[in-house]
Amino acid sequence: MIELPYLAEHTPFPPVNKALKDPDGLLAFGGSLSVERLFNAYSNGVFPWFSDGEPILWWSPDPRAIILLEEFQASRSLRKLARKQVYTVTLNHNFEGVIHHCASIARTMPGAKDASTETWITQSMIQAYQRLHQAGLAHSVEVWDAQNTLVGGLYGVGIGQVFCGESMFHIAPNTSKLAMYTLVNHMRRHNLAFIDCQMPTAHLNSLGAQTISREQFITQLREYRSMLDPEGAISADYTMCWQKQVITL
Repeated sequence: MIELPYLAEHTPFPPVNKALKDPDGLLAFGGSLSVERLFNAYSNGVFPWFSDGEPILWWSPDPRAIILLEEFQASRSLRKLARKQVYTVTLNHNFEGVIHHCASIARTMPGAKDASTETWITQSMIQAYQRLHQAGLAHSVEVWDAQNTLVGGLYGVGIGQVFCGESMFHIAPNTSKLAMYTLVNHMRRHNLAFIDCQMPTAHLNSLGAQTISREQFITQLREYRSMLDPEGAISADYTMCWQKQVITL
C-alpha cells in the first residue's frame, strides 16, 4: 500500500527527498493546478503527472535529466534542415495549438512498464497550462510550414534561467527536434542555463541530455531560478526573453 501526503489548498510540498522510490519520485497528491501552485512546484523541482480519473499526482524523480545548452547535440541532418529555412519557427504564437497537438500523443506514465494509450495531458492540465501561459510563465515554440500549417513544436515552463520542458510533437519529420534546436539557440542568446527534461530517455540522451541526481538538480535549479526584480515583479530580462516573436537561428 502506498501512503502519500495530501496537499490541502495551502499545504506546502513535502521535501523532495521524501518522494517514493517506487514509483520513482511520487511525492504527494491533491492540491490544485492553480498558477500559484504550479509556479511553486516548478520552482522546487516538482511537476504534476496524472491521468483522467486519478487525483492530481506530484512528482520529483531521482535521477533527473537536463540539457546544458552548450552540450546540446544537433546532428548534421538537423543543422542542414535549419540552414535550409524550409520552416518558420516562432515563440508563443500558438500555445493552445501546441498543447493540443501534444495531448493527442500517447504518453508513458511515470513508473509504468509499457506505453499508455491514455494521454497525461488531460483537459484540466490543458486549461491549467493555458492559464500559466496567460500569466507569462508557460511558453511554446511552434514550427510552421510554407502553407502556415503548424507541423511541430514544444511547450514548457520558464523558471528564471531554466526552461522546464513538458512535451513536444511533430507532424513533419524532425520538426520537434528543430523546435528544440531553435529553443536552445534562443536560450543561449539570452544567457539562460539549461533545459529540465524531467526524466531521462534514449531520445533525450541523443540530443545531449545528461542524467544527474535529484540533489544536484535541485542545487542547480536554486542557483538559476530567480526571476523577480527587487520590487517583486517578473524581471524585464525574463519578459524580453519570452516575448512573442519569430526566432531566427
